[in-house]
Amino acid sequence: MKADILKDKCGKESYKKLEALKNPGILDFVAKYVNLFNPDSVFVRTDAREDAEYIRRKTFENGEEKPLAIKGHSIHFDGYFDQARDKAHTKYLLRPDEVLGSDIKSVDRESGFKEIHELFKNTMRGKEMYVCFFCLGPTDSEFSIPAVQITDSSYVAHSEDILYRSGYEQFRKLGDKARCFRLVHTAGELEGAVSKDVDKRRVYIDLQEEMVFSANTQYAGNTLGLKKLSMRLAIRRASEEGWLTEHMFIMGVHGPGKKRVTYFTGSFPSACGKTATAMLEGEKIVGDDIAYLRSIKGKIRAVNVERGIFGIIQDVNEKNDPSIFEALTTPREVIFSNGLVDEDNNPRWLADGRPTPKKGVNFSGEWIPGKIGPDKKEVPFAHKNARYTIWLKGLKNYDANLENPKGVEVGGVIYGGRDSDTSVPVAQAFDWSHGILAQGAAIESETTAATLGQEGVRAFNLMANLDFLSIPIGRYIQNNLDIVNDVKKPPLVFHVNYFLRGKDGKFLNGIKDKHVWIKWMELRVHDNVGALETPIGYIPKYNELKTLFKKVLSKNYKKPEYNEQFKIRIPESIAKIDRIKNIYHTKVFDTPHILMKTLDDQKKRLEDCRIKHGDYPWPNVFEG
Repeated sequence: MKADILKDKCGKESYKKLEALKNPGILDFVAKYVNLFNPDSVFVRTDAREDAEYIRRKTFENGEEKPLAIKGHSIHFDGYFDQARDKAHTKYLLRPDEVLGSDIKSVDRESGFKEIHELFKNTMRGKEMYVCFFCLGPTDSEFSIPAVQITDSSYVAHSEDILYRSGYEQFRKLGDKARCFRLVHTAGELEGAVSKDVDKRRVYIDLQEEMVFSANTQYAGNTLGLKKLSMRLAIRRASEEGWLTEHMFIMGVHGPGKKRVTYFTGSFPSACGKTATAMLEGEKIVGDDIAYLRSIKGKIRAVNVERGIFGIIQDVNEKNDPSIFEALTTPREVIFSNGLVDEDNNPRWLADGRPTPKKGVNFSGEWIPGKIGPDKKEVPFAHKNARYTIWLKGLKNYDANLENPKGVEVGGVIYGGRDSDTSVPVAQAFDWSHGILAQGAAIESETTAATLGQEGVRAFNLMANLDFLSIPIGRYIQNNLDIVNDVKKPPLVFHVNYFLRGKDGKFLNGIKDKHVWIKWMELRVHDNVGALETPIGYIPKYNELKTLFKKVLSKNYKKPEYNEQFKIRIPESIAKIDRIKNIYHTKVFDTPHILMKTLDDQKKRLEDCRIKHGDYPWPNVFEG
């Protein structure tokens, strides 16, 4: 029965590809969902480039993408109400005895399976199913995780081809020993090449079988099973095996004279400067979103899970992000999503540094200024969460260590977020524990358009990973503390804030100032510059920043700017500690005791400082 249905739907060539894996479990898996979805045909994607090209051609035939003026560029539109991760309907399938935490959404495993399989039934009738094999992390590495994706969306399959390493040969090598992630998606019934029944959008994660299910959606955050959905599976597996899955970029920063490269990982919530930091001009990028970290022979090493970028495109322009802008305006394979196509068949996006278009086609259809959408709101010419999908390897600042099976040695870890009134632009933690607890586990960030819901709300987001946790919060924090147990010299830990505002509401930092903070961190890793010890950690000295601003940005950095940026905002800092402590007291059942002690100690240091120096001490009071 299994062989018959696969032979019938796959055809001779695709069935032969499945047989060659010598993995009965994969055959059972594919056969089960072929039977349930009932597609007209099945295409199996191997590592062959012609298979990837076949899927790309299909996106144009199906209308899921349209070619643009520049060679290799295409545009995809999601439905009007399918423009971001659907947090409300993204849930774990859990047994009644399983508990992850009060803020982690779940549904009874048995009823969830029943619901999602009902939504799957016959939804691929009249369509082609794509069975794609990928590898998370570099191939042939201890970091590697093979994954198989089933989808009826050629756009999803095409996007994953750009973002992930081909994994068919990995499956062939492993045979029936392959312990893989399995990912199942359907866009559901289509209307105008977009998902019609978004009110029935569901994203379910089964940790027990390491599977992800997604229905009635096309937006990549809900459908690309290898991205944040597999990240949830990997967090659980990493916890069981003693390593980390983190929402982090990996970048290489050149030291003085470019005689060395120091690698940093960085964890930022969406739209907080994560990709812009990873893509800093003149530095090296290994990855911009998800990293696996392991302790190997006394050092922390990291790999990029992906090989491409799925980045927010708003504010990317020639002035602010020259490397990204150049990549997005020259011939290469790029998928744009939810921007606007202008009269010259070029993609446009918000704050792209060009005159606002007068008309075009966007996610709402034909667009002109003042257009009102089905939600009775004025439609911008491009969505705030419009994206681009691009290969890393074609970028000028690509680092060849992207494919290093051993990963890169991590010299520093950076945490960031959107914070208008509390944190200084850059600070170094006293040690690894202080960095994890007082910085990473205490991230607050103002919400953006990357998730559905209200913008501008200050939200708790430990390690910028809260949305993706698949283990209890306390256990996750402890895992981060424990990974350096056998590391003689742990990476330094830093916190950055690019969004600090003055009393007039204007940003205190220039967009490119982040490059100076990064260069200072690189020097700190090698103990090449000093620092001032404050209640919150170490901050830069003015004269050393002044030199860096001149060298990196050819900019005169004035003492009043420094004083305003790096004064310690004690009332706001104490208020933040109280907010964070309250969250852990009321919502986290397994908070490590050391977390509360670390926060209490920091509060005491701030209170003592206020008695001596007032509410807003300038950096000079910390000079010894």
